[in-house]
Amino acid sequence: MGRNQPAPCVCGLAAAWPPRMVQGGHRDTKGDIGFILSMLRPGSLPLTLLLAMLTGLGPLSVDMYLASLPDIGRLLMAPASQVQLTISFYLIGFAVSQVFYGPLSDRHGRRPVLLAALSLYLLATLACSLAFSIETLIAARLFQALGGSGTIVLARAVVRDMYDGVAVGRELSRMAAIMAIAPLVAPLIGGVLQTAFGWRSNFIALLIFGAAAWIMVWQLLPETLRRRAPEPVSVASILRSYRQFLRNRSFTVHVGIVTCCMGGLFAWISTSAFVLQDIYGFSALAFGIAFAIGSSGYMVGTAVAARFVTLLGTGRTMGIGAAAMACGGLAMMLVMTFDLKPSIGLIAAMAVYLIGMGMALPQAQAGALLPFPERAGAASSLLGFTAQTSAAAIGAILGHLLGSTAWPLVIATAIAGCLSLVFWMLSRGVRSCAAP
Repeated sequence: MGRNQPAPCVCGLAAAWPPRMVQGGHRDTKGDIGFILSMLRPGSLPLTLLLAMLTGLGPLSVDMYLASLPDIGRLLMAPASQVQLTISFYLIGFAVSQVFYGPLSDRHGRRPVLLAALSLYLLATLACSLAFSIETLIAARLFQALGGSGTIVLARAVVRDMYDGVAVGRELSRMAAIMAIAPLVAPLIGGVLQTAFGWRSNFIALLIFGAAAWIMVWQLLPETLRRRAPEPVSVASILRSYRQFLRNRSFTVHVGIVTCCMGGLFAWISTSAFVLQDIYGFSALAFGIAFAIGSSGYMVGTAVAARFVTLLGTGRTMGIGAAAMACGGLAMMLVMTFDLKPSIGLIAAMAVYLIGMGMALPQAQAGALLPFPERAGAASSLLGFTAQTSAAAIGAILGHLLGSTAWPLVIATAIAGCLSLVFWMLSRGVRSCAAP
């Protein structure tokens, strides 16, 4: 199989279930499902949409209720630092649970593990909507993350099951371009729901979205794992796999770039509501609009990457993105230093950062997964664990540093952007062993 050609597993599975008629002229239900499965071929839009929906569940769970954070603090009588823990504990749970999902899916298959993760997510989201204290909400958010993390880990693993070479980066970019709609519309929807119905309505909306994802996976997604891991899942086997990954220099380089990308992103996610609403006086709806404008940069970056990565290669696309991230972070510092209309300047600078992230992140994720076609689930787990743990730590630190100024957000974003560029510049030789 050529390096740019998709793996044939789903095509063969879909072909095994062609549409057919039963006695009496009625269409066979199994045949209907088979017809839909035949559309879920590598490179098809329906497959990309389904995987993007699964990948977008995590960002939706953070972005949709951001406009409600100040209101949650007032109604549950909690300070901003404690309300911010609903984000930090989500990120911690999201990071830690990823360690297990990949190895479990390598052993037992992607589909059953994914359905179990979505079930846990639904139960925890229901608990979030019913919480009547900040402590209960924090605990429910932790369990919501334990379920939601499985969707992003397994979506990446499914991509690696079905694609090879530069096609992995291209498909992840296509998914990211669709998923980028989430941070655009989620704060807007969240702001409207917050204004009309209060903060609980955001979690009810997430419950509906998660239920739709569960039904689609149950009905439409076939098993993509071609060869199951022979070793039973245990802490010892997981650690052995992770040691193998960490010895691979290409893997560690790409994980480093992913971690830098996520660090700047979650600095923005965890502090923007307080900066724009409490410091600069934005309303909940105005914040949703501003957040969507800034987040539009990510959609632009992923669309550019999906269009040009085949021509430029993953390395160059990643480098252009890292340079844009550094420019966005440094622009934030200029805005604050010279007081250049910070409420607008910070949003514009963050849009530049996210354009770069949209170009760099999918390629770095692809580069981390490419060396391990037979252990894509475990590699995806370690990748997600490292990036999300760093993001959670940054969010928690910034939550305590944030006061009457936006400088903690600005400094964290600038460091993340510049480090990603330095990391890329110093690692060309290492990356060349995995670049297409």
